[in-house]
Amino acid sequence: MKDQDLKSFLDEQVDRFNTDKFIPTDPISVVHKFSKKQDIEIIGFWVAMLAWGQRVTIINKANELIDMMDGSPYDFIKNHKEIDRKRFETFKHRTFNYTDTLYFLEFLQHYYKQENSLEKIFANGVTKTSETIQQGLINFHETFFSLPDAPHRTKKHVSTPKRKSTCKRLNMFLRWMVRKDKNGVDFGIWKSIKPSQLLMPLDVHVDKVARQFGLITRKQRDWQTVIELTDKMRAFDPKDPVKYDYALFGMSALKEASDFIKS
Repeated sequence: MKDQDLKSFLDEQVDRFNTDKFIPTDPISVVHKFSKKQDIEIIGFWVAMLAWGQRVTIINKANELIDMMDGSPYDFIKNHKEIDRKRFETFKHRTFNYTDTLYFLEFLQHYYKQENSLEKIFANGVTKTSETIQQGLINFHETFFSLPDAPHRTKKHVSTPKRKSTCKRLNMFLRWMVRKDKNGVDFGIWKSIKPSQLLMPLDVHVDKVARQFGLITRKQRDWQTVIELTDKMRAFDPKDPVKYDYALFGMSALKEASDFIKS
């Protein structure tokens, strides 16, 4: 398939899946309950970190988390007492357990007592001329685990390019925070990072569809694969490469890519 034909097809799929009809069945639906910037980024970050497994389960766990925060993530994070953390003892999702929850609460409270937004960490080291958000992801990981009692086990839940991870969930979170268009799925509340600097959220499903279309040639699925795929998408849309996440993820969910390629 010629690149121009593939671009046209993927653009059609972006229009198909980048719609408010996408919201109710996706974990982003939980984040759309909020309008305050800090509520959006706190619960958005936490939901993104929990986003593996069945989407219904992720949504249920996210709602459970919000209930434990008394329905107000930012207010709870800033003002809760240590004794209030006891209520999270039963909260877990797959391998994410009480130890991880306690550290998330500790870091977020420590951070928001000093700063107004998580945007500052991710934007640190990313200039207007930076090609990607890579350094922001590295800075975030280092800052997030900078507290003296950061548990080693929690590091598996927050990835970094330094470990050659695809950083799928962080890249998805950044898409939510940075992208903005008339369709209203992504929030676009962060302005110091450009959509052109974002990187594709790459999981096993998106990887499979991208390979079917010849968008990935690298054998591994790692950080360099993310760069390869994003570079290809940037050739299709230099200002907004990660919009194609909608197309690839949508087709993977509906298992349609093979049918199109055969047609």
